[in-house]
Amino acid sequence: MPANPRNGRPYRELCARQRALGMPCWICGHDIPYEITGPAAGTHRWAFTLDHLVPLSKGGDLLDPANARSAHRRCNSARGNRQSAKVEGTSRRW
Repeated sequence: MPANPRNGRPYRELCARQRALGMPCWICGHDIPYEITGPAAGTHRWAFTLDHLVPLSKGGDLLDPANARSAHRRCNSARGNRQSAKVEGTSRRW
């Protein structure tokens, strides 16, 4: 069974570089609470996740910094593998 490339050092370094930029969510435009880390970040809907502008299933590169974007976990999940960034209902929370 091949190793998961998201568990490798290059992917973790890309996530760390993107997190260090402190950018808002590219999908909804609101700030991301970067202080949410550790196990809580894996389940908290407003935590940082690395999203890909061109989804991997559509040929996007996993490790290309030009394809990496900061997003809320909720926004990233709602977007799925669509290339449009419109997420219904995200603005109601804000």
